[in-house]
Amino acid sequence: MKVPVVVIGAGACGLVAALAARKAGALILERDASPSGSTALSSGFIPAALTRFQRAQGVDDSPERMAADILRKNEHESDERLVHALCRASGPAIEWLRDDHGVPFELVQGFLYPGHSALRMHSVPEKTGAALMAALLRACAGIDLLCSAVVTEVTATSVIFRRPDGAVEEVEYGSLVLACSGFGGNPEMVRENIPEMADAIYFGHAGNRGDAVKWGRALGAAVKHMGAYQGHGSVATPHNILITWALMMEGGIQVNADGRRFSNEHLGYSEQCLPVLEQPGGYAWCVYDERLHRLGMTFPDYREAHAAGAIRPVPDLPSLSETLKEVESYVDGKPDPFGRDFTTKPKLVPPYYGVRVTGALFHTQGGLVVDEHARVLDADGRPLPNLFAGGGAACGVSGAHVWGYLSGNGLLSAVTLGRIAGTGASRSPM
Repeated sequence: MKVPVVVIGAGACGLVAALAARKAGALILERDASPSGSTALSSGFIPAALTRFQRAQGVDDSPERMAADILRKNEHESDERLVHALCRASGPAIEWLRDDHGVPFELVQGFLYPGHSALRMHSVPEKTGAALMAALLRACAGIDLLCSAVVTEVTATSVIFRRPDGAVEEVEYGSLVLACSGFGGNPEMVRENIPEMADAIYFGHAGNRGDAVKWGRALGAAVKHMGAYQGHGSVATPHNILITWALMMEGGIQVNADGRRFSNEHLGYSEQCLPVLEQPGGYAWCVYDERLHRLGMTFPDYREAHAAGAIRPVPDLPSLSETLKEVESYVDGKPDPFGRDFTTKPKLVPPYYGVRVTGALFHTQGGLVVDEHARVLDADGRPLPNLFAGGGAACGVSGAHVWGYLSGNGLLSAVTLGRIAGTGASRSPM
């Protein structure tokens, strides 16, 4: 076979790349029997600036403001050219998916995620990654998508893969897009690069085995920020259900088994995974009230957790009453020793709810070095011929540390770099 554009991976990045390369002719190879990937496990919220959905709600935003938020969060550790390129392309990508491909995006309203200075999260109405995947798959109708196709080798001109019946095939490509995510599902690579999360729950897709890094390196690609990742400090345990961080941003708190707060919950849900894991037993309690419980019930994952019995009246923890009184004083203006500003949200009032949570690894943020055109670069910064990458396969825009992750950075890289990669790949001659 000869195909102008071959895409490895059918998550958000791969599907968007294939849409961008549809006219040139694209083939998607997916190792799973049914596409899902990390996207299906996510909230499905994609940050984008200067969209018409923002303008319709009177939101003042710009790509420059969005880039400033990302760079502030990672303390300018990421490639600034890439950050600015993704922010400029984010709004047009969302509107292109909506107008040309029927993905029903809308602006997520009601609360700001940590580190964002404007409402810029966009999602499909269901507010889940699974629904986003379903919409992208509908948009890709008519594009060749081969599932249960396990890629075993990548060369400078072709891809070799194994079909479900064991037959081995080779497809020659004009351009190749690596969209098969990171290495969170590879325990050896996690232990080597992110040792602090080696024993934590992995809340990502098991198929994220680091193949893109392996293939890219074999072709001469550079890698960067392999210790970067997105964690989360609010996964219900033992239920393994994500609890929305909106509860914390709108006034909730986290306490340990003694009922004591241990951090500033507003710094970010990614880095919060570490202080949660450091608590006795490796868990914490999210504590909040009826107002926030009602907010939680607007999120499908929270409703699932509620149905599973994870949401309950807060237990009688030794120092919780004292902690709640302290938090009330912070709302009245007393400085919080952890530096959080409580004065902008209402006081928590009985009855109180609680959910036991732990910290988890969601996806890795390091990977193949790419430029603002999604071209994979070698150690000298030169583009490798006809090789592109996006999403978790590429080094993201979160810098080198867990605290550099700004909410939505993963899907920003997946969707926006996916479109850039597919567009660039479609221009390369066969």
